[in-house]
Amino acid sequence: MAEQGEFGHVPVLLERCVELLAPALTRESPDGRGATLVDATLGAGGHTERFLSQFPGLRVIGLDRDTTALEIAGTRLDRFADRLRTVRTRYDAIGAALTEVGLAPTGSVDGVLFDLGVSSMQLDRAERGFSYAQDAPLDMRMDPEAELTAAEIVNTYDAAALTDILRRFGEERFASRIAAHIVRRRSQTPFTSTGQLTALLYEAIPAPARRTGGHPAKRTFQALRIAVNGELESLRSALPAALDALAVGGRVAVMSYQSLEDRIVKQLFAAVTTSRTPVDLPVELPGDRPRFTTLTRGAERAQPDEVEHNPRAGSVRLRAVQRVAAGPASTARGD
Repeated sequence: MAEQGEFGHVPVLLERCVELLAPALTRESPDGRGATLVDATLGAGGHTERFLSQFPGLRVIGLDRDTTALEIAGTRLDRFADRLRTVRTRYDAIGAALTEVGLAPTGSVDGVLFDLGVSSMQLDRAERGFSYAQDAPLDMRMDPEAELTAAEIVNTYDAAALTDILRRFGEERFASRIAAHIVRRRSQTPFTSTGQLTALLYEAIPAPARRTGGHPAKRTFQALRIAVNGELESLRSALPAALDALAVGGRVAVMSYQSLEDRIVKQLFAAVTTSRTPVDLPVELPGDRPRFTTLTRGAERAQPDEVEHNPRAGSVRLRAVQRVAAGPASTARGD
């Protein structure tokens, strides 16, 4: 996420991300010379701008599926063009992206940063259809060239499938009720805008429930966005790939903004930082030692002053691990 100003938003937990990743990026030189950072969610380039500025020898590989984000980041970071390589791809293709830029997909990078979910830049562009605060086409694609849109889901999926999406990806307790309202309404007029869907949600969710738990459209919009973009499936593939990409001493930091994402990160990090030696053995077997160690105690949160300055930091959860031994992350217990 980017600095406030012409790029429209503020990077979340910027100082803490630098603090966590800097030891891995400066192992060879204080200026980051010889080190490579993968920004797996480049967005408008706010985090990458800080890393490239603070470490004038650092190389960054920036990934994003959003062509608009890559254009904005390219303009913003033009002065670092000799140390920045951008690749248009989803972050679960980290291995292929590294191969494309001439690096090995395993053991070749010193840091990986994930800033998950929809970016502030995407939320602020009403025409993308991510926000329920402004009427716009019912789209929600992070990759504008992808085929599936939120409108297609809302207008063509049956009630059972809609209920499943809202319940699994939005943890919406009124999922079946909302799905029934959607199916009934679309038989008269197909949904084309976020405003139409938001209005229906006000009708479908009982008034007492609308008065608590935030905006009544929040969970449905989250669920549709996750379904449109395959976010959770992508994350489940991306994290092991990111861990495998790290050299010994390298670090991964992940910022998530809702419980489903954070649960995936928590479970995988717990698996790779836990010994595989059976608990009833008196000594740890050398081959079963964990290949990663935890850098954060649980999930770290933004401080109140940052949340006050940047409300979008209010829901962030940050977790980080460091590689301490060679070997594939995919062999960890619990994968």
